[in-house]
Amino acid sequence: MPAKGVSRVEGPGTAVVLSGTVATAAVLTSCGTSNSAAPEQPSRTASSGSAMPSKSPTPSASPSRSAPAAVRLPPLHADFDYQIGGAYPPPAGVRVVSRDRTAAPAPGLYNICYVNAFQAQPDERASWPADLLLRDAGGRVVVDEDWGEALLDIGTAAKRQRVAARVNRWIDGCAAKGFDAVEPDNYDSYTRSHGLLTANDATAFIALLSRHAHARHLAIAQKNTVELAGLRKRLGLDFAVAEECAEYDECGAYARAFDDRVIVIEYSDSGPRKARSGFAGKLGIVRRDVDVSTPGSADYVRKVR
Repeated sequence: MPAKGVSRVEGPGTAVVLSGTVATAAVLTSCGTSNSAAPEQPSRTASSGSAMPSKSPTPSASPSRSAPAAVRLPPLHADFDYQIGGAYPPPAGVRVVSRDRTAAPAPGLYNICYVNAFQAQPDERASWPADLLLRDAGGRVVVDEDWGEALLDIGTAAKRQRVAARVNRWIDGCAAKGFDAVEPDNYDSYTRSHGLLTANDATAFIALLSRHAHARHLAIAQKNTVELAGLRKRLGLDFAVAEECAEYDECGAYARAFDDRVIVIEYSDSGPRKARSGFAGKLGIVRRDVDVSTPGSADYVRKVR
């Protein structure tokens, strides 16, 4: 995860510290989507941040029926650029790029479409039905304090279907624009829910998104959440986008779970050196600034060596 306390406009998503053994199965329920959804709103320009999770419950077993339908996977250990903070012409040699769902794909490259699937961005919070914002026992909305985002309530099968109906419309938009894959952010929101959501809720919800993405011929990434990486085949997740996995000694777990089909974003100079020392030639590794800013910005950093 990006360093806590660093100020940014929106910023990248979350990585979690591996605590305990990797889970091996998941409960998958309510595998459809509802037609009732709030009107689509624009996405933010970057993904959300995180707080350090406590040890999460181990999901129980039930295989997924999801099967990829002619999806195209990202090339292995390809040069990558993370452009969720704003689209710009990719540097020479880049073969894979991730952009916000409001942006257009980069011509001729493998394009990943970023969506914030588990939390409501501050400028979109009012557009979500009030009962789909997670609330504590006192009725207060539970917020990811690092980035000011309300957690979405995926705690029941019915609510998962309603949230998925809206997110799946965004996925439809990614497919219509010509993206190759989708990157649903904040998979680990349950770790910030103060026990109101569980790993089972998260896996059941992402299974809905996986089925829909595959039906639209899009591959789907697991974004961070290394403790659930062992479930990727059951959930239909095709590759991983891992922030700071070298910083937190998680790259090996992702590489094993996803057969080296892992994109690594590091936000410090030490992270890429550590990642390359163990995974050069295996994983796609890039150093970006924590704001994932655009060239010309004083904060812009992109390094692959």
